[in-house]
Order: sequence, then C-alpha cells, then structure tokens
Amino acid sequence: MVNRNLIREFQVDDAELDAALGGEIGDWINREDDSMDRVYERTSSPFDVNQLVQGKVLSIDGDEVLVDIGYKSEGMVSLNEWAEDEEKPKVGDTIEVLLEEIEDDFGLVLLSKRKADRQKDWDWVISKHGEGDTIKGMVVRKIKGGLLVNIGESVSSSGQRGVNVFLPASQVDVRRPADIGEFVGHEIECMILKIDDARKNIVVSRRRLIEEQRAELKRKLMSEIQEGQLRKGVVKNIADFGAFVDLGGIDGLLHITDMSWGRINHPSEMVKIDDEIEVMILNVDRDKEKIALGLKQKLASPWENVAEKYPVGSRVKGEVVNVMTYGAFVKLEDGIEGLVHISEMSWTRRLNHPSEMVAIGDEVEVVVLNINTDKQEVSLGMKQTQPNPWDNVSDKYPVGKSVKGTVRNLTNYGAFIELEEGVDGLLHVSDMSWTRKISHASEMLKKGDEIECVVVSVDEERKRIALGLKQLDEDPWETRIPQQFQPGSVVKGKVTKITNFGVFVELEDQLEGLLHVSELTGGDTSKNPEDIVKVGDEIDVKILRVDTGERKIGLSMKLDAEVEQDDAGSSSGSESSAPRELKGGMGGSSGPLFSMNPKGDE
Repeated sequence: MVNRNLIREFQVDDAELDAALGGEIGDWINREDDSMDRVYERTSSPFDVNQLVQGKVLSIDGDEVLVDIGYKSEGMVSLNEWAEDEEKPKVGDTIEVLLEEIEDDFGLVLLSKRKADRQKDWDWVISKHGEGDTIKGMVVRKIKGGLLVNIGESVSSSGQRGVNVFLPASQVDVRRPADIGEFVGHEIECMILKIDDARKNIVVSRRRLIEEQRAELKRKLMSEIQEGQLRKGVVKNIADFGAFVDLGGIDGLLHITDMSWGRINHPSEMVKIDDEIEVMILNVDRDKEKIALGLKQKLASPWENVAEKYPVGSRVKGEVVNVMTYGAFVKLEDGIEGLVHISEMSWTRRLNHPSEMVAIGDEVEVVVLNINTDKQEVSLGMKQTQPNPWDNVSDKYPVGKSVKGTVRNLTNYGAFIELEEGVDGLLHVSDMSWTRKISHASEMLKKGDEIECVVVSVDEERKRIALGLKQLDEDPWETRIPQQFQPGSVVKGKVTKITNFGVFVELEDQLEGLLHVSELTGGDTSKNPEDIVKVGDEIDVKILRVDTGERKIGLSMKLDAEVEQDDAGSSSGSESSAPRELKGGMGGSSGPLFSMNPKGDE
C-alpha cells in the first residue's frame, strides 16, 4: 500500500501525485485512505466494552428488543432479561444497558439489560455500605456451603434484582442449625464481613450480630457466677459428648459423664432440647469463658467406700456395658464401672479389638487390679483369672527344637505360627528361605497351613518366640552354591526383573544373580537394558563372582569377560572382613555392581 503521508512529507501535493502516477492509481490510493479512516473511526470509538450506556428502544420483534445506543450499529437485547414483575419495554423508551461487545460476527452490538441492572445494584450497595455495616436482606436459596442473601435498593426474592451475597453456613447462627434451608424466604439482618470489589463478592454474617448482643449478657453473667452454685438454664444443643445449656448470655457444657452416676449411652436419654433444667456449676474458666456443668453432683456419689466394697485382688462378677477399641467397661453395680484394658484380657492372644473376647451384655469374672478413688476409676483384669501359658515356655520350646504349628496370620514382615492355644511364634521373612528374596509371607505360606519350623530364640519376658523355616535345611551358600556356580563358568538363566542399574537373572529356583548394566551394554550409556533383554528371556551368562558373605552372584553377558579376583578371594566364596566394592568384572572403570559396605545402598 502507498504511504500517502510519507509522500506528503516530501511536499508532493495530490495534483502532482495524480499526474505522476495516473488517475487510476490515485483513485486506488483514495480508496485505501477511506478504508484506513474507517479503521481509525472504529478504534477511536467512545464506546468501551463493559460500559453502561443509554439506549433507545427502536423496535420489539418477538423476544428481541432492538436498541439504538448512538453507535453506527444497533444492539439487540433479549426480552427475557426483564423480570416477571418488571414493566416490559415499549418502542421509544430509554433504557440503560451494558455494552458486552461492540460488534459480533454479524455486525451487531451485543447489549445486556440484566447485567446493567446488576452493575447498578452493585454500585448502589458499594456507595451505601462498607465492611462492618449492618444490612437487611432476603434469603434467596440454599447453596453449597451456606445461603444466598439478596440485598440492595431493589431487593428481589427471586434474586433477579439487587446483589446476591454469601452467608456461610458457619455464620448463620451461633450454633449451626440442623438445616439452614429453613431460613430461605425469610428476611434476616446481617453484618458485612468482606467486600471484594474486583470480583464483586460480598460475605456477610448473621452470627456476628448475635454474638455482639450476647456479649453484654455474657459479661454480666461471668461477673456473678461461682463454682458450686445451682443455676437454671435451657438446653440449646445436644451432641454425642454432652449438652450445651444456655445460662443467659453464655453456654455451659454439661458433659455426658456429669449427667448421671450410672452409664448412659447418649445425652438425649437425660435431657431434651429446650428443657429447662437446674445444674451445678462445676468449673469456670474466665479466661477462655468456658463453664462446666453437672447434674449428678446434686446427688450423693456411689463411689464412697468403694475400696472397702471391692478390695484390690478380689474376684468379682460384672456385666459388660461397653466395648471400646482399648478395652471393655464392666459394671460392678449402678454407678460403678471398671475398665478391663485390652492388654489385661488374655495372657497370650494378641487382640485387635476387645470384641474378640467379650460382647455387650456378657457376664464376666474379673479381678480388681487397682482403684483410684480421686479419678473414680477401677482397673480390672480378665486374664488374671486364668493360668499364664507363657510360664516356663522356654522349657517347652527350647532353642533348636523342631516344632509344628498352624499359620495364623500373614504380614509383609513374616507369619505368625500358632504352636498351641495362646502361644504364637513369629516366622520372619528372612528366616523362610536361604536363597529366595521374599517381599511378603504370602509368597511362601497360606493362612491355615500346617508347617514345621525350628525354634530360633525365646524371649519369655517379652512373650516372643522366633521361628525359622530355612534352618530345617543346610545353608546352600556354604558349599553347594559356590561349588555349583564357579567364577568363569557359563550358565543359562531367565530374566526376572529389569532395573535401571541392571538385570536380575534366575539361575535356579529361588536363586538370582545380578547382571550389572555395564556387563549388559558394554559401557554404551545410550543403550537401555530394556532394548537388549526382556523379562522371561533365557540368556547365557558368565559367573563373575560368588560372594557368600553378602549372598550375591555377579554375572556378565560378555562371555569373554575376565573373572574378578581380589585379595580376599570373594570369587571363590570366601568372605572379606573389610568393606569392598564389587565392580561387576569391569574393574574400577565401570563402577560398583553393589556395595559390600553394610551402610551403603545397593
């Protein structure tokens, strides 16, 4: 395109330009100027997107309202943007709309009357109210996390006019109602907590107003209340752990343990919401403004002379009234219960839950172990009524003895073997096989299996017996493996696992060797082990070394690789007393296959 301004800069007028370039070229330049003028006119338009503008209704066609805002193109507004209770527009009316887009793909101006109303309502709220102000509004609906409240100059129960603000569920009342939806359709008074003008968000609180009203009553009550007083109050809320009682400006907690000397399962058995009750003030924490209340303290305690009634060491019978994860509560009489801790239920069984031994309603015989009158606690024991099977267990299961038992439980670290009722031994995964690396006991055993083991150790004081399965056989690493897999020999194996540092190859059942990546790729770092071998491949490998101390075998796919020798003779199976690194048959250049240092990482 010809730059006409540049030509004019050199003082060439239009007549000279037309004479030089010809009339046709000049006309073309004029057309280009007109086009640029139109672009300039559009980009320098006084209308901005998201601006409130006045417009005149030109026509109404169906649900579409044609509006002239003074721009070169008219805008269209949907008739649905007028509320049901709002007067519909007429031709010639002047309305205020929000300019959403200057020109769309069809050349029309996009306008919104609804968004204009919202903007005006927002501007009104911001101009009249600030954070901390009190406002009234209509609860429109329940939403996730709270309520939507409509405020503004023109409040609408449907939320179409005014500004919808958020009332969090936690800010609806001092105590959260069971269903905050009951406020929908009601006008409430709130305090503005936060205004986010950028996002046009307002958060309000009804709770804050209530708290301010109660603050004065609370100050008066806290100056009068004393421990030991009897006061009347109204039950306002009931939880699993107790009831909250309104004493007039402040709530006190009537804990479930302070409701009755006897056992109750839930506070609702003693009180109901809105009940007026008389309670005793047990404790007042003026700093934290917390008050502890009691009902049972108004009556005499059944714990008087309990030590004389149930002396330590005596056997008594009682009823199981509650079972918790840590033990069972046994009622000795009304108002007096003792705890049988889970550790005092059986000499031998390792219980996961007391329900494995007792159930609510069972009558059990127990021994009184301890009484704490101040805390009103009685410790009971069930196992003390039976002989301890762990007495002289070392004589019954000496170290080295071969025993039979049943697999009772499997874990990732071993299996528990029941030797007799109440006596279990632990068969650790490290004592299951001389050669196989076991990640979980289930790889070797199944629950319910009958197996034979060897007693490895007995700790009678800690009630533990260690068992071994591999000890039934001779350790193959002492003679057979070093003799069968001589360094330098070539054997067949199956790839079982591929890692970033090498490949594990199964040489025989439960026996693996490590083929270091340097012995697989020949030092080519661009090659990956997966590109050379796959899991399940049968390959020929050369034995580089057999380390009986670490129970490891080093392999190489380079059948002409030199067998690694060291002063300690690890290749022939002897052990070295000093830590050393095995190089995988490549000397110091290839790096260690694995470290013999116990503190190092494999």
